[in-house]
Amino acid sequence: MSEKEKMLSGQPYFAGGEELFNERQHAKEVLFEFNALSPKEVEKRNELIQKLLGHTKGEFFIEPPFRCDYGYNITLGKNFYSNYNCTILDCAPVTIGDNVMFGPNVSLFTAGHPIEPGPRNEGIEFAHPITIGDNVWLGGGVIINPGVTIGDNVVIGAGSVVTKDIPSNVIAVGNPCKVLKEIPK
Repeated sequence: MSEKEKMLSGQPYFAGGEELFNERQHAKEVLFEFNALSPKEVEKRNELIQKLLGHTKGEFFIEPPFRCDYGYNITLGKNFYSNYNCTILDCAPVTIGDNVMFGPNVSLFTAGHPIEPGPRNEGIEFAHPITIGDNVWLGGGVIINPGVTIGDNVVIGAGSVVTKDIPSNVIAVGNPCKVLKEIPK
């Protein structure tokens, strides 16, 4: 099994191999061009990013700069908006629902490293998917950790670090992020 196959299946993998390195380099080249385009060149930016991302369902707008590891593991629902400085480490699938907004400096991390120093020092990583439901707003500076699912109709307060799943129809805040209150239906 290749390191890429291990990565995509959720097994520990070595990220420093040639195949994964080359794929990250390709994403960096595309993102370098995307991030350097004039603000007027929205269509060209969207064309570039659509070729890099796994799937886009409809209208979206990503403010540069934007960073990701591979791109092909990211799925955007319709009507997605990301403010400046979004980072998505997409070593595992990242699925974002419809009508989702990210504030500035939002980071989604599917990748992690072993707690034990031996494997970590050898370059071993793991990756777990992140899923974000429909009608979600992530405030500025929110961090989503590996393996987290956020339900529908959720607001995550600015600066929150989400380490566990968040149910639908709530406002959640803090580090670690916890449900503050339900949102009336």
